[in-house]
Amino acid sequence: MVALSLMSVWGLLCLCTTVHGMGSSIDILAQTAINLPGTLSCGVNWGCDCAFRQKDCCCGAKQFTALEDSIYTRLVALRMELHDVEMQTEALTKNTHIAFSASMAARSDSFGPFTTNVPIPYTLIATNDGNGYNPALGIFTAPRAGVYSFAYTVYSSVGATGARLYHNIQLMLNGEVVASTWEDNREDTEDSGSQVVVLQMRRGCQVYMEMVSGRSLAGNTRNAFNHFSGYLVYPDDED
Repeated sequence: MVALSLMSVWGLLCLCTTVHGMGSSIDILAQTAINLPGTLSCGVNWGCDCAFRQKDCCCGAKQFTALEDSIYTRLVALRMELHDVEMQTEALTKNTHIAFSASMAARSDSFGPFTTNVPIPYTLIATNDGNGYNPALGIFTAPRAGVYSFAYTVYSSVGATGARLYHNIQLMLNGEVVASTWEDNREDTEDSGSQVVVLQMRRGCQVYMEMVSGRSLAGNTRNAFNHFSGYLVYPDDED
């Protein structure tokens, strides 16, 4: 009953305006509210000589105004914190979208043999985020320090039984052999192999695929037969 009476008084007080001849009724309502059992959250501030949403109106309106101010202040603070997080995220992820994928173009003749070791030209570019891969040289240069993953697939087909399958491919890091795939027999007319390596690299380090001198890749009649790809797993703090 007390709660119902309070709601009734609140509704009447918040809808009231200063009107001549109603002062005595408002006074009665205010006094009735004050005389109700229990403690009122707004004390005895039941005056309604104001517009409905004016800041110094009856107790409930003042509480709502204070709540609105508090919510607005918190929203502004939250927006500033979100902006800081966005800036930090952008700084952390800047220059981390690094990946490439390339294939040798299909050809009717063999690649090789050569009298010296030569980089393999993977000229068909599927992706080159960060522009670290140079298709003209077949070399990937790390745009920033970090841990990188590289994968390659090598394929060769001599096309005739008894012919010599003779290839040797090396993954090179700054001129040093990291991984290799080779075949040297007359039992297979075609063969393929794949390797995946994870390397710690500094900015400017170079990775490429190399054909060993005297060897050759034959039967590369489809673009996807010989493939080379890599991507940044995570960056280092060096940069």
